[in-house]
Amino acid sequence: MLKIGITGGIGSGKSVVCRLFQVLGVPVYDSDARAKWVMAHDVLLRDELVAAFGPETFDTQGQLNRTYLARVAFPDPAQLARLNALVHPHVGRDFEQWAAAQQAAGYPYILKEAALLYESGAYQQLDRVITVFAPLEIRQARVLLRDPHRTADDIQNIIGKQMSEDEKLQRADYVIHNDDQHLLIPQVLRLDKEFR
Repeated sequence: MLKIGITGGIGSGKSVVCRLFQVLGVPVYDSDARAKWVMAHDVLLRDELVAAFGPETFDTQGQLNRTYLARVAFPDPAQLARLNALVHPHVGRDFEQWAAAQQAAGYPYILKEAALLYESGAYQQLDRVITVFAPLEIRQARVLLRDPHRTADDIQNIIGKQMSEDEKLQRADYVIHNDDQHLLIPQVLRLDKEFR
């Protein structure tokens, strides 16, 4: 079974592309959603997070306090690196268990969606990588439309923390262009045919 990563900068359309693959019956591991689940449910990781960031990391009901964690970790590169160093190995193990279940079910290939596929080292678990590409102006407009609570500065901040699009494109095995000039469905169908 092929393990294929799918990445791209914020607003590139990774999620839309993944939904197209899901329509074709391809299992997709959403790294963002699973990381939140693992942080909330993995007892060892919970203990590590509390030890690193304090008891405020979880609220009185035991739920992950994302607002607090974002305030403490995101502005400080050292704290963000510390958070990622704790979370990524647990998510990597979760992905391997999930992938083994998909292989046992007989799927020819699976996708792992992750914005920080290269930055986290997760690409090393995969056979190939797809980068979803869209020009910066289009990505910014999409995010402002999708996330009205974000400002243009917020988006630039996020982009500044992600690997450059040029580097992602150079490292990719495949590129899906989501730039309002190329049709997505034919690109997805072509790759699906190849991966099967």
